[in-house]
Amino acid sequence: MSLSNRKLKIAVLPGDGIGQEIVPEAVKAVKAVTGHVPVEMEQGEIGWTAVERTGEALPQATLDLIEASDAILFGAIGGPEYEAWKRTNPRGSPLLRLRQDLKLFANYRPVTLFPELENASTLKPEVIRGLDLLIIRELNGDIYFGEPRGPVSNGVGQRESINTMRYTEAQIRQVAHAGFRAAQRRRGKLCSVDKANVLETMALWRDVVTEVSKEYPNVELTHLFIDAAAMSLVRHPTQFDVIVTGNMFGDILSDEAAMLTGSLGMLPSASIGAGSKGLYEPIHGSAPDIAGKGVANPLAAILSAALMLRFSFEMEEEARRIEDGVREVLAAGLRTGDIMEAGARRVGTREMGDAVAEAIAAAA
Repeated sequence: MSLSNRKLKIAVLPGDGIGQEIVPEAVKAVKAVTGHVPVEMEQGEIGWTAVERTGEALPQATLDLIEASDAILFGAIGGPEYEAWKRTNPRGSPLLRLRQDLKLFANYRPVTLFPELENASTLKPEVIRGLDLLIIRELNGDIYFGEPRGPVSNGVGQRESINTMRYTEAQIRQVAHAGFRAAQRRRGKLCSVDKANVLETMALWRDVVTEVSKEYPNVELTHLFIDAAAMSLVRHPTQFDVIVTGNMFGDILSDEAAMLTGSLGMLPSASIGAGSKGLYEPIHGSAPDIAGKGVANPLAAILSAALMLRFSFEMEEEARRIEDGVREVLAAGLRTGDIMEAGARRVGTREMGDAVAEAIAAAA
């Protein structure tokens, strides 16, 4: 472990809704594998929980904490109160601001089916068996950041609003390199997803990805339009190795892919830039309908913590120990409600997190 000669500092941002419940379980897992390493974890506020205390969704104290930290472990933001507040306080999403300010341009979303969850998916086991793919979503461009945007006057008395899909060559090129490098470490196949037959922005995307491919002759490059990719993802998902795509398409495809594994509660993510500082979060939202009930699945948050140890701290052994702990509790038949199946034992958020931490400790 290359960083063991100094203290590692993690900014812990549970955020809103079930973020308050699942992030503490991820912290337990990190503590279970880092007893031999000086690690400091400090909690900050973001989203509605921050608004209630400070009036800001991303207060300066949180920004200072992030600046002083090596990595960010994040839960979720959102909920009815936050959405109502945001309509009258258009400062932009704190999460989007963090991704842009920290230049976290690539979002890695591994989609792996644990064999014990074959029956939790709505797809037939023979369709998803052996599923192991990686979706890399560009994070700093596309329609989420493009200008101009917002309400416009059309002169005919009807409301109208616009958003702009925009990419620069440099933005496409850097995420394309990330995709090719990831494919080199895996099975050597990269599928670039766009809508080049309709959108000029996506025609540029395809051109640049094709140009970058010349630097990676050992990686097989294919292209799919977004509609064909969405269909193929449920028809024959195991054909994919690495998928690289834009911000909006990646957002949609990764949520679709989550259902291949049984639940949104199973998918972690890592947002990475040029340096080692990254932001790690489950791909699900704040789930206000179940918040506070102690039933949320913490496994995506726990697996996000494993990605944090792997990518930001180069702690591969510790990351694998967390992932093995998750496999062990699933093999033992423990399930939260979202992945429940006949014959399994239903547990809550805290009990699932305790079980993973115990499995990690027992394997030490």
